Amino acid sequence: MMLSGLRIFLSRSSQARTIFVVGVARDFPPPRLLDPEACPCTRLIPKSMKSPSSLIRFLALGASLVFLAGCAKQSSSSDSVPAAIKIGLNAEITGELSAVGTSSRNAAQLLVAELNAAGGLEVAGQKHLVDLVVGDNGGKPDQAAATAQRLISQNEVLAMVGPNASACAIPASAIAESMGVTMISPWSTNPKTTLDAATGKHKAFVFRGCFTDLFQGRVLAKFTLDTLKAKRAAVLYDVASEAPNGQATLFKDAFEKNGGQVVAFETYTTGDRDFSAQLTKIRAADPEVVFMPAYYNDVPLIAQQARRLGIAAPFVGSDAWSTPEIIKLGGADVEGSYFCNHYSTQIATPAAQKFVADYTAKYGQAPDDVAALTYDSLGLLLDAVKASGKIDDRKAVRDALAAVPARDGVTGAMRFTPEGGGDPVKSAVVLQIKDGKFSWVANAAP
Repeated sequence: MMLSGLRIFLSRSSQARTIFVVGVARDFPPPRLLDPEACPCTRLIPKSMKSPSSLIRFLALGASLVFLAGCAKQSSSSDSVPAAIKIGLNAEITGELSAVGTSSRNAAQLLVAELNAAGGLEVAGQKHLVDLVVGDNGGKPDQAAATAQRLISQNEVLAMVGPNASACAIPASAIAESMGVTMISPWSTNPKTTLDAATGKHKAFVFRGCFTDLFQGRVLAKFTLDTLKAKRAAVLYDVASEAPNGQATLFKDAFEKNGGQVVAFETYTTGDRDFSAQLTKIRAADPEVVFMPAYYNDVPLIAQQARRLGIAAPFVGSDAWSTPEIIKLGGADVEGSYFCNHYSTQIATPAAQKFVADYTAKYGQAPDDVAALTYDSLGLLLDAVKASGKIDDRKAVRDALAAVPARDGVTGAMRFTPEGGGDPVKSAVVLQIKDGKFSWVANAAP
């Protein structure tokens, strides 16, 4: 507080005594009239000090104390308090994929809380608190791009985690790349997220914390052929959604390359609720398995309609099935289905077990793969900030992240290679929905 002067005026009349207190201050209110007999604050003044001269001295002393307190406050706020490290989170908090965004936000907030409770992240010998700036993209591509722009330009984040869904991550990655800000997507498996469409080369500032659809397609094709012993497969997918579209094509290619036959290849569009036409064609093709790389919010309705039409073949899904919401919504119709995932709590390492316990204690439910991948991705990003030695240099953070050779996280080990760009080399797991739970079935190495 800057106080340039204090003047106290006393006037008397036969009716009342009025005191004017005028402070010339940056954040003082306009001059006020104080009636010593009516003003509540004078009740605190001893009667012996209510004479005009004593009251003037009392008010002057009070103003001095206010002035000193203001100076002390300004001094303490301007002391060498380390600046916070601002990290953006671009997530699907609302919309059809809200379960995904909520898991991502929960995990990020858990890690930040743990780090800040220990004094913050140490960079160049000094600890800095981490400020997580959360942006909701509503699960929509255009909002994801706008959220990325806002986090970078207005909130001035050092780097960004998310989006998760590939449909959102791809447009957001274009913004991050063009503005030279590091982005790491925990859950986007589509190759387009990290590849420049114009050049076919890896984007310099975009990374991911998960495996890609190319790897996932091979894993599921091999599992279907070797473990399920199924040679005839049908495919049903959302042609308007990036990740399911890519996963369907890659599965088909890998399945047929290894001796399988895709007997039906059917599509639908985001928002559809009647799948009877596609499912009738699939039933007529008589597949031994139905590959359905759909998001968790579509799967229950498709499964229900398929079972009602008499399709008894088991379903095989992608990592988009990974949220427990699919069990709650799908019930018996998805029982016995298989899907590819990024980790399993049943084979967790000690570090992963601690994460699961801490997350469950804080949020009342076990973390899904999105939560685990977000925890790993944010941890990897903060490791890069620490290694860069700077909290205000976006390019230095990118260079430090690109130089990370490997990291052990709660979802397992990940390795980065020059050939892979921002795509890590990671293992996958295959889970089954059994007795209303996700049960581990097999590991799949790269």
